[in-house]
Amino acid sequence: MAVSSLSSPLCTWFLAACMSIACEKDHLLESSIFQYPKRLTQKSRHKKLIGSVHCSQNLLSSFQVSGMQSLMSSCLSLEPFEVLYNSNRSSSSLNSIFSLFGSKSSNRRQMQKRSAVHSGGVAVAVQPEKEIILKKKPLTKNRRVVVTGMGVVTSIGQDADTFYNNLLDGVSGISEIEAFDCSQFPTKIAGEIKSFSADGCVSPKLFKRADKSVLYLLTAGKKALADAGITEQVMDVLDKTRCGVIIGSALGGMKIFNDAIEALRVSYKKMNPFCVPFATTNVGSAILAMDLGWMGPNYSISSACATSNFCILNSANHIIRGETDLMLCGGSDAAIIPIGLGGFVACRTLSQRNDDPTKASRPWDTDRDGFVLGEGAGVLLLEELEHAKRRGAKIYSEFLGGSFTCDAYHMTDPHPDGMGIALCIEQALVQSGVSKENVNYINAHATSTLRGDLTEFQAIVRCFGQNPELRVNSTKSMIGHLLGASGAVEAVATIKAIQTGWVHPNINLENPDEAVDRDLLVGTKKESLDIKVALSNSFGFGGHNSSILFAPYK
Repeated sequence: MAVSSLSSPLCTWFLAACMSIACEKDHLLESSIFQYPKRLTQKSRHKKLIGSVHCSQNLLSSFQVSGMQSLMSSCLSLEPFEVLYNSNRSSSSLNSIFSLFGSKSSNRRQMQKRSAVHSGGVAVAVQPEKEIILKKKPLTKNRRVVVTGMGVVTSIGQDADTFYNNLLDGVSGISEIEAFDCSQFPTKIAGEIKSFSADGCVSPKLFKRADKSVLYLLTAGKKALADAGITEQVMDVLDKTRCGVIIGSALGGMKIFNDAIEALRVSYKKMNPFCVPFATTNVGSAILAMDLGWMGPNYSISSACATSNFCILNSANHIIRGETDLMLCGGSDAAIIPIGLGGFVACRTLSQRNDDPTKASRPWDTDRDGFVLGEGAGVLLLEELEHAKRRGAKIYSEFLGGSFTCDAYHMTDPHPDGMGIALCIEQALVQSGVSKENVNYINAHATSTLRGDLTEFQAIVRCFGQNPELRVNSTKSMIGHLLGASGAVEAVATIKAIQTGWVHPNINLENPDEAVDRDLLVGTKKESLDIKVALSNSFGFGGHNSSILFAPYK
């Protein structure tokens, strides 16, 4: 092992700890825990320093000869020894320490290695008493990831087929808010789910207790399983230790937490005993895993409106690394409540086109005045290709890869030149091994905000140029912005576009902004497209950027 390779903080700490233990052993044996240590004279301190340095020399030399195993062994087998008082030897020892970090030549290191072997100052065991065998993770062949199931809960459909058919028809799910009195707010519209049914996916008791974000998640997750043909019989034969759930949320159980605060105003005794766990972002994934008995990776990621893409890419990586065979992944949010609406109004990010709700969300149009808040959930079932083939699963598309970056610029605004977005797209292409010329469909993040829409479009042009085959649209024109769920719902739209050969329209694109090239944008009617590779973008407050890629399975 090369000495220069040990300059990591962990190795530095380990060496320091070993040297400290070994060199202070004599002093610890001489003192009692019931006595105060004696004050050292200046001469004694000098002796101790020289002894520590000499000990360091021998330990480092031992490490050079026999590697990490010998170092561990020597630290355990050092015996008390007589301190040597030789200033020349101590200077050489210091050089040995410095050489650990590459400050001396390789010749000097070789000299130190030879002197360490013949050194009489300390008895060092260069061979461990018992051989330590480090098991290396076996190399895995390239594991491909495919999509075999999809589930959604949105304002225009609560299954993937209904949802996408409505998108193709240009149906808008934006309407006046009915869940609460919003007369005091300047924005009174949203992509609200009017009639939600769990379809037997959630127990009646949990349905009453849990936040809507959890209910949407559980419903979409189990619909994705049903869509993938994971019946009870199939579930019985699955290796549940290799099945995981990563479904995130941007805001978690906001209503549960808000209700708890209101109850606390009266008394803590009035608070829901489940208010803490049901308010967290991870509870949905946890409950779903409990229902299914899936014991693989289970956690949530919360990266604002980029949450879903983070969850999808991390889930795919678990499969690629050979840790799992199936992963439920996506996002869920339900922020159409007074505190959610009020918070975004305070940010001045919402559209106020209350008189014509279906026209309010209009990405890239010159008359856009902010995004429309939406709610819902989207879940994909990712599966290792060979596993899917063995059970005869229907394969919708192949997941190719993706990337994340951060603008490191502003809390809510994207970087003006789109540098972070362009970097994210380029890295996603490299990571997936995809040529930019093969990408001919992009489901954009485009939320209908003045700055965000143009910044993303400019980054797309920078990355792909004026590709005449490229088509770009925004699902948010019809369902609004589902926050942490938007990426997964739009991934479903992207996969359905691959499956059907049709891309949905950009409704309300009546007067395209002068800064965009209308030839790249899908018009107000659906278009036929033979998709080679599809890109889906999601960005979030804080400068979080994410891009993921899908392609037809071949």
